[in-house]
Amino acid sequence: MNTSNIVQKLWNYCNVLRDDGMSYGDYVEQLTYLLFLKMADERTMAPYSQPSPVPEKYGWPSLIKKDGDELFDHYRHTLEELGRQKGLLGLIFAKSQNKFQDPAKLRRLIVDLIDKEQWVSMGADVKGDAYEGLLEKNAQDTKSGAGQYFTPRPLIQAIVDVMAPKPGETVCDPACGTGGFLLAAHDHVVHHHPNLTRDQRRMLKEESFKGWELVQATARLCAMNMLLHGIGSQDFEPIVVADSLAADPGERFDVILTNPPFGKKSSTTIVGEEGKASRERDIVERGDFWTTTSNKQLNFIQHVKTLLKQNGRAAVVVPDNVLFEGGAGETIRRKLLAECDVHTLLRLPTGLFYAQGVKANVLFFDKKPASETPWTRKLWIYDLRTNQHFTLKTDPLKREDLDEFVRCYHPANRHDRKATWSAETPEGRWRAYTYDELVSRDKASLDLFWLRDDSLSDADKLPAPEVIAAEIVDDLEAALEQFRLIAADLDAHAIGAAGTDTDAAATR
Repeated sequence: MNTSNIVQKLWNYCNVLRDDGMSYGDYVEQLTYLLFLKMADERTMAPYSQPSPVPEKYGWPSLIKKDGDELFDHYRHTLEELGRQKGLLGLIFAKSQNKFQDPAKLRRLIVDLIDKEQWVSMGADVKGDAYEGLLEKNAQDTKSGAGQYFTPRPLIQAIVDVMAPKPGETVCDPACGTGGFLLAAHDHVVHHHPNLTRDQRRMLKEESFKGWELVQATARLCAMNMLLHGIGSQDFEPIVVADSLAADPGERFDVILTNPPFGKKSSTTIVGEEGKASRERDIVERGDFWTTTSNKQLNFIQHVKTLLKQNGRAAVVVPDNVLFEGGAGETIRRKLLAECDVHTLLRLPTGLFYAQGVKANVLFFDKKPASETPWTRKLWIYDLRTNQHFTLKTDPLKREDLDEFVRCYHPANRHDRKATWSAETPEGRWRAYTYDELVSRDKASLDLFWLRDDSLSDADKLPAPEVIAAEIVDDLEAALEQFRLIAADLDAHAIGAAGTDTDAAATR
């Protein structure tokens, strides 16, 4: 059975469960538990003959034998018990709950859908792509918020193509979501190096990839996604469930690929013993950081720099404000330009992400040893935003839309690049700026653009009305996000000032 048939089969059953009150996310999660149990059972048989990490009492055969309320009770106990286990088993089943309302529907999913397929013998590309298909459908359900963990796969593919991870290199995503970057890096190595040695294959399965994810439910989906693609084992957990910004983990990596979470600066309201509220900012203070800020995206830039090995390379998706924000933003940009080789910036169009209001870019840089002179010589920028219009439904981004960027990047030797922009070719999307030009700009802003917006001078070149409407929504969402940040800052100052006034009054 091919990928699309499996996705359709699994997804059709989801529509049945939707009528029973189960969300897309709940369905994918329940599917994860059952697929894991089925595959663990399949591996105990020939030709694998591996011991199962699942206790016999809670294995797949125990579910097949039961029906009705007995099946319901046993399934609930299975989830509870396996959630207490260590290793990959504990990661998959931690905090798991039965979300089915009807035992007959649970029985049908077990017997009619999952048990009829041989999942372990199925190609990793088929079952992995099938699961990815479900995750993408879940991301499209914007009400659930799942889209914030899903980076468009054509964009991931292009980034991985230019970063070109190699056998033996370690790859990290400190905000891995459902694992898109890690899986694409794995597939790139396998595809471009078909004659891997046994040791290289073992390393690819159990040592090469590491991810951090804050949300337990998302980490579960990521771990299962990687397992279906042949990454990880009971003894090797590729995913850590934790706030990756909280501390330096001590590990260093050759390649970092990540799309950190966008959104508000984080803060926590604390109520003291006397009922007085104060706003406590979740400010990360780390000795390895250049500056202290509550802006998560700026902290991730600093964190990625720490995680890189010497001469390690990174690609980080960042919102526009990281390119021009003053204060801590300026400090970080100047430090980054001096201490790393910040060589490439890809300006992305709107309409790519499931979260609206996102204006994003991809920043590429290499970590370098200490030097008296700045490491950045030239920043090459590819503008995929001006006069480009994409929508998630009617005109989604495709991998071929990034072909010119990949060619211009020149991954084989990026010191051999040639600009497509010049005074004679003003429509060229690829040009370079020197280090001196960058640091002489106000706040060392990297928010650079040079192409003329055709719609401003030629009404015939205006995009379709639905695209204009979507871009207006994106702009309003982005503006609203900025206002939220300002409001949060003002609120924090107001609460702090009120607390100071109260304390002063109490001492008088």
